[in-house]
Amino acid sequence: MLVRDAMSTVVLTIGPAHTLRQAARLMAARRVGACVVLDGDAGGLGILTERDILNSIARDQDPDHETADAHTTRDVVFAAPTWTLAEAAEAMTHGGFRHLVVLDDRGPVGMVSVRDIIRCWVPVHSVAG
Repeated sequence: MLVRDAMSTVVLTIGPAHTLRQAARLMAARRVGACVVLDGDAGGLGILTERDILNSIARDQDPDHETADAHTTRDVVFAAPTWTLAEAAEAMTHGGFRHLVVLDDRGPVGMVSVRDIIRCWVPVHSVAG
């Protein structure tokens, strides 16, 4: 099975000036655990995850003043829609990531998470009971 078969096509994109509270609200509304941070001025993109927000709050930082830019992971590993799920899982394991931004020649087209991969690998009917 390929990444394109498992990925979510709901890609939440925010700017670097969004506060962590704004990012958290948007992520909660879309029911996603990560968002793409696009910085048009710097010409790059990164990823902000729920764990990044949690770590900031655990350090007593104010989510109304902390920006996405300050907590964005920039050394992002991107997946191609044509990768196998095994390739995506290997990249996640190697990099310590739970989410991969899926890119094609037009830009971000999806997000694949550990949960997405597990759903594909574990048949629904195999739940013990």
